[in-house]
Amino acid sequence: MKKLSIISLIAVAILVVISCSDIKRKPGRVYMPDMAYSRAYETYSVTEEEKAELEKKGIHYSNTPVSGTMKRGELFPFPLAKDNDGDSTNYVASKQITNPLPALDTLQSVEAERLFLVNCAICHGPKLDGNGPLYRGGDGPYPAKPAQLVGDAKYHAMPEGQMFYSVTYGKNKMGSYASQLNSKQRWMVINYIKSKQAAAKSESAAAPATDSTAKK
Repeated sequence: MKKLSIISLIAVAILVVISCSDIKRKPGRVYMPDMAYSRAYETYSVTEEEKAELEKKGIHYSNTPVSGTMKRGELFPFPLAKDNDGDSTNYVASKQITNPLPALDTLQSVEAERLFLVNCAICHGPKLDGNGPLYRGGDGPYPAKPAQLVGDAKYHAMPEGQMFYSVTYGKNKMGSYASQLNSKQRWMVINYIKSKQAAAKSESAAAPATDSTAKK
């Protein structure tokens, strides 16, 4: 029995040595390398020229999400697509869409203000008066005054959904901010704008009326 045990151990040892010496240092062929090894291109980052070069190699890479998909933690997608040039059907329809976020708490309000200052204040101004660094009272590099979000009745009356449409797809001279702000952040910024508009309206209502008959 002892001899059999020793022989068995020797045989096992030999098998282990043989199997270890036969380790493959390089992987074999991969059936679908795109599935196994990521090309590590960021979404929206590949230029048209880079796409053309990839296609020459037989790689068809669109670098855009599949239509209808949404990332984890994202709000439900905006139900309206961007209007075609010369059309405003969806822009008008966006008036009926309300902000899906509940009232912001203190920390969320601070974050909403930060998002506005980082992304919007350069044009619309920290005070939302349309006098940001790009305009600077007409002395800045941008000749046309941006929208006066606080103080202009037009924007006070603009519904939240229409603001979201404008921030998402762009409107007039303003481009889209969908790549800078996710949908939740866009609604947070709109909540901040509406809160500032409401505060300005309250201050205006609380201010004493001027007596036009008073002697100067």
